[in-house]
Amino acid sequence: MAKEDPVRYVCVNCGFSTVTRTGKCPLCGQWGTLEAAEPAGARSDKYGAKAEVVSSVSVTPPKRLSSGIHEVDRVLGGGLVPGGVVLIGGQPGIGKSTLLLQVGGQVASRGTSALYISGEESAAQVALRAARLGVSSEKLLLYCGGDLEDALSNVRSQNAGLFILDSVQAVRAPNETGWPGTPNQVRAAAQLAVDVARAANVPAVLVGHITKDGRLAGPMLLEHMVDTVLTFSGEGYSSHRMLRAMKNRYGNTDELGIFEMRENGLAAVEDKSGLYWNRSDTAVPGVAMTIALEGSTPLVAEIQTLASPTAFPYPKRTSRGMDLNRFQLLAAVLEKRAGIPCGGCDLYLNVAGGLSIQDPSADLAACVSLASALKDKPLRSECCYLGEVGLAGEVRPVTRVMARLKEAERLGLKRAVVSGKERGEFWGPKEFTGMKIQRVDNLSEALSDVF
Repeated sequence: MAKEDPVRYVCVNCGFSTVTRTGKCPLCGQWGTLEAAEPAGARSDKYGAKAEVVSSVSVTPPKRLSSGIHEVDRVLGGGLVPGGVVLIGGQPGIGKSTLLLQVGGQVASRGTSALYISGEESAAQVALRAARLGVSSEKLLLYCGGDLEDALSNVRSQNAGLFILDSVQAVRAPNETGWPGTPNQVRAAAQLAVDVARAANVPAVLVGHITKDGRLAGPMLLEHMVDTVLTFSGEGYSSHRMLRAMKNRYGNTDELGIFEMRENGLAAVEDKSGLYWNRSDTAVPGVAMTIALEGSTPLVAEIQTLASPTAFPYPKRTSRGMDLNRFQLLAAVLEKRAGIPCGGCDLYLNVAGGLSIQDPSADLAACVSLASALKDKPLRSECCYLGEVGLAGEVRPVTRVMARLKEAERLGLKRAVVSGKERGEFWGPKEFTGMKIQRVDNLSEALSDVF
């Protein structure tokens, strides 16, 4: 049996449309103006509408609203989209509210009214944090309370160009059963916020709680309703925070934004490679450099390995920052294809700085680092290794090699070992704007060059 479409209600005063019936229109603030546009289960002529050719649809690129923070704009794909809804989740105390209050302050400082809705804190608490962050503008508006209908009515009455809801689990949607935070309430509150953002054509940012296993709390439908899903994460021992996109209808999901938590708020980290490289002048066996990509951002990564002889029949394998199965595979390739025995040693791999690498371009660096540790010989100084290693021991090309080489050159590296199958602006061992490029076809060739 076909599921009936939900009843849509339309405000006779401003034309606001929603599937959630309320006593007062959340957009214009008038009471008793929402009327059913169509009875439940009714069929209209819209079901007989003909499909159109996609190329004939007129599309105008949206004029994005800058958040005022470059790292946030880059992760979003260029800024906030009018009518678009962003959902950001993260652990308690990670800095979500701090980041969004700074975004609201930056938007307001450029003349666009920003409405910050807090369902968890009092006005005094938010104002105190705003003073600590140095956020002060007559265009930054604050509403504290759990009544979502009253809160959203300020979008139209105050002519807000952005509204932030902190959080979707802390407010109550009208005419919906359950306490705030229950699945029904979360769904209804999110739907109401989405409807207001669409009708007013203003961007909206919703804060979402997460569960113990790291998932966004509430129904999975919540993530489908919004246009963009961001995660804000960090380690308890570090002051650095990472912003990633898990879903983005208006951009890609590969970008990474890095912030540092300071006394006066979150500050964008400009030199991201400096976080993961200690720039030591002393050559140590088992240390190799590579340039990994996080979205479009090249990051220098320091691969450290340690080989320790063991008397036990089952040597230990430990990896942090690289998938353990990948590390074991590379160790097997190194032994089989390059003739360097690994079976009599416990092997340990670490990516310095807490960076986690999924990029296969780090394979070559991991292999030469492990060979260096097993032979107890340091590698060439000021050299980086870029290549994916296959089971046959071949060194494969990597994506965006030119961007990686430019970052390596900026950091002062003088030499790069890459795949012999790389094509593009360079060919063979030659100078690349101050760097020497060494091309290798397989792992054995790379190791002979290294040692």
